[in-house]
Parts: sequence; structure tokens; C-alpha cells
Amino acid sequence: MIRAVVSGSGNMGAQVLATLEAAEDIEPVGIVEPLAGEAGEIEAASGATYPLSPDPGALLGELSPDAVVDFTNAAFTPTLAEACLAHGVRPVIGTSGQPDEFVATLRERLAEHGLGGVVAPNFALGAVVLMHLATLAAPHFDAVEVIELHHDGKVDSPSGTAVATAQLMREARGSDFMHRSSELEAVEGARGAELGGVALHSVRLPGLVAHQEVIFGGAGQTLTLRHDSTGRDSFMPGVLLAVREVMQRESLVYGLDALIGLA
Repeated sequence: MIRAVVSGSGNMGAQVLATLEAAEDIEPVGIVEPLAGEAGEIEAASGATYPLSPDPGALLGELSPDAVVDFTNAAFTPTLAEACLAHGVRPVIGTSGQPDEFVATLRERLAEHGLGGVVAPNFALGAVVLMHLATLAAPHFDAVEVIELHHDGKVDSPSGTAVATAQLMREARGSDFMHRSSELEAVEGARGAELGGVALHSVRLPGLVAHQEVIFGGAGQTLTLRHDSTGRDSFMPGVLLAVREVMQRESLVYGLDALIGLA
């Protein structure tokens, strides 16, 4: 039985908690909530009651879980990671907006402690497959643009998935893509952001969940890859996979592609 703490009690945290409760081999044991005023208890939708604390170090020290699943915010995740390292807990991090420096440092420190960890830009397996297919197509096209669409409550842009997709495509191609900027830009930023020659466009609207479209362009042809998450339940198979796999690892795994045979 894997004893797990959920970091974050919002919509995503509640979905993760319900998913872990339903798993036969995982036992949720507590909740970290950085916005909580003080330690206490929280009642889940299932009716079960869990200890809750804004202090990850205190909660992990008290409960001694095997793993923690984090969907909070980029500012809090490093604090949680420090607590995981201090108490020998394996982190599964889905919080987007993590800088490369944080991931690199976490990789080094987990290896030093002999602990597994997972950091994934996206836990929807379909999105992971889309990213893989995009890297296969990247060497064969000179231009590509990414449109990512998310709910209006998402705090970061572009999304971590879009940034990771651009980086992977640039790496697969071996050079920057051809990025055409407009000679006349009536509104600044109309061509979006740019990373490695990849144009990145962020859409934020109520009614959306998480969507990404990758459009390649070449002479006389285009290739479009698209993935749509229409509900947060799309991320749950990936979360379960990561929680189970992290127990078998002694270092950091970045992205779920390595866990499903695509890396």
C-alpha cells in the first residue's frame, strides 16, 4: 500500500484525492494546503476526514508518507520539494510554471538521496503522445506554431506543456524553426511569444479545460496535431501511473513519456 499526501485542496487537488481514494493500492493520508490559516482537518467529498496543514514539513514529518502529489502553484512547490527531501518522501509534481533551474536542482538532490520523483508538464496521456508525435514531425518542417487553450483561472502562460513541446521540437530539429514576424504589427504581441523559432499563443477562456494544437507548415502542406482534455479526469490515469512508478525509481523522471515507453 502506497501512503500518499495530496498537495493542494482546490479543484485539481479534490480530483486527485478522490482518485487516490478509489485506488486499491494507494492510501491518501493527508492534505497540504499552503493557503490554510492553520493546521486542522478537512472533510473530503467521500466523507473521509484527513489532517490538513499549510506546513509541508510538519505534515510529512508527522505522517511519514511514501509520496506526495502536488498541484498547487510554482511559488510553493520548491518549499514542498524541500520538505520531501528532508523527510524521504517521493514527489509527484504536476504544478506548471517550474523553471528549468528548479528541475535541475531537484534532479541532483533526489539522486543524492536515492529518491524517485516525477515532474510532468502534463498528466493526460493523450497530451504526452501528442508531444511525442510533434518531436517526430519536427525535423521535417521549417515552421511550426503552438496554440494552447486553457480555462481562465490558469495563472501562467504559456502553459508548461506548450513550453515543453516547443523545447522538445527544437531539440529534435537541431536548430531554430523559421519564425516570421510581421512587418506591420498593429497590436504588439499579435504574433505571440517565440521560443526556438516556435510561435506560442495562449488562449484563456471560461468553459475550456486544457487543449493544445501544434500546426506545422511547409511548402504546399500543413500538419495539425491536437489534443483536448474536456475534464480533469483526463489527468488521473497519468497521476496514478506516476504515483506507482515513482516508488520504483531512485532519481527524477521528467515527463510521463519515460513511463509509457516513448522516451
